[in-house]
Amino acid sequence: MSKTKLLMIDDDETILNQMKWALKETYDVFLAGDRIKGLDLFRREMPPLVTLDLGLPPYPRDATEGLQALSQMVEINPKIKVLVVSGNSEKMNALQAIEQGAYDFFTKPIEIDEIQVTLRRALNLFNLEEENRQLRQHPLRSSGMIGSSRVMETLHKTIRKIATNSFPVLVTGESGTGKELIAQAIHQQSERSKQPFVAINCGAIPENLMESELFGHEKGAFTGAHALRKGRIEFAEGGTLFLDEIGELGLGLQVKLLRFLQEKTIERVGGRKCYEIDARVIAATNRDLKQLSKNGAFREDLYYRLSVVSMTSPPLREREGDLLLLTRAFIAQFSEEAGKRIKGLTNEATEAMASYDWPGNVRELENKIKRAVVMTDTALLTVDDLELVDQSSAPPLPRLKDARDQLERKLVEQALTRFGGHVTNAASALGISRQAFHDMLTKHQIKRPS
Repeated sequence: MSKTKLLMIDDDETILNQMKWALKETYDVFLAGDRIKGLDLFRREMPPLVTLDLGLPPYPRDATEGLQALSQMVEINPKIKVLVVSGNSEKMNALQAIEQGAYDFFTKPIEIDEIQVTLRRALNLFNLEEENRQLRQHPLRSSGMIGSSRVMETLHKTIRKIATNSFPVLVTGESGTGKELIAQAIHQQSERSKQPFVAINCGAIPENLMESELFGHEKGAFTGAHALRKGRIEFAEGGTLFLDEIGELGLGLQVKLLRFLQEKTIERVGGRKCYEIDARVIAATNRDLKQLSKNGAFREDLYYRLSVVSMTSPPLREREGDLLLLTRAFIAQFSEEAGKRIKGLTNEATEAMASYDWPGNVRELENKIKRAVVMTDTALLTVDDLELVDQSSAPPLPRLKDARDQLERKLVEQALTRFGGHVTNAASALGISRQAFHDMLTKHQIKRPS
């Protein structure tokens, strides 16, 4: 596999050689000592990554040449990721470079480990933006799967391993973490990628219609069945069937799904003929299926059949370093779709995002960025654009026990008032015994109205 091209422009030959030595194993490095040579190499090689010193000859003491080089490169390729390298005294010039389209900046002396991480993230974003151009032609691709955090690197390795077989997969994780994106990634990297990817949300379809949706029905199977209709399982022939919110599936349908997983055959509703179907099943849930099976709400044998391979979609708060990467990716994607040139976030917005908990995970981040891009009239998204709540100033949540006690006391007082202090009637209205009602009066020190 060919290496990614990296252009380094700096008038300090010692720094160029040191950085080339440190990065040559990962990148195909090109060196330039001034703007003219740098632009010549840039036009010829078209690298996705550039490190740029702002102080270049013939004016090494100011940022004129460096900023001009940046402007010319961004004009040639707006997607280029330029990492500005500057001295401490040039920090204001570096910030100006960010406003003009630079990806990030570093101050001298350079920490190689730090610049390596940033180059890797910049390359991820560059590749993502290239893919965004094809989103309409390839709707299964999504920004939500990018990430350079350790948990995401582990996740991608797991996906690559899982994709080589056809075993059932169970994806668990909080809402909004991208469980369907994981299923799509497994499908796309498998030998089934050219066959259908069929998704169905088990919690969004009424139970009395779910069987027909999954297994199809024969003509005349029930009132309104005027023609034969194939189910989602049949449509997934040769490909992948994704069952989202599998924990919401009724027990009756769980039996039929288990039979399909065991025998690879189905019967349409109202039919007697068995049809052999080759479809890989990937299920997802934000519920604890093991606990549901102990409570009798989910079949234990189906749980073990689905979880031949299990994996967890990590919440955003555990994806260290990915928040900014995802934010930049979404800004690039939605800015292009909206026909705007949004460069990033204000410092206040960046700090607010870092301190926010993101309970809705990547889905919440995506929705907030999309809305902000649509609504803003500026080049940098603000806190107001993102509608982020300042959690540090928000009132603390009450303890669950305290909230329950407060509600319990309120209901007891309302019942006493409504029934004029008659304990038996008040207890009956609340669905509890007279003794339990008396216990609550004592617990909350409530006096009966005289």
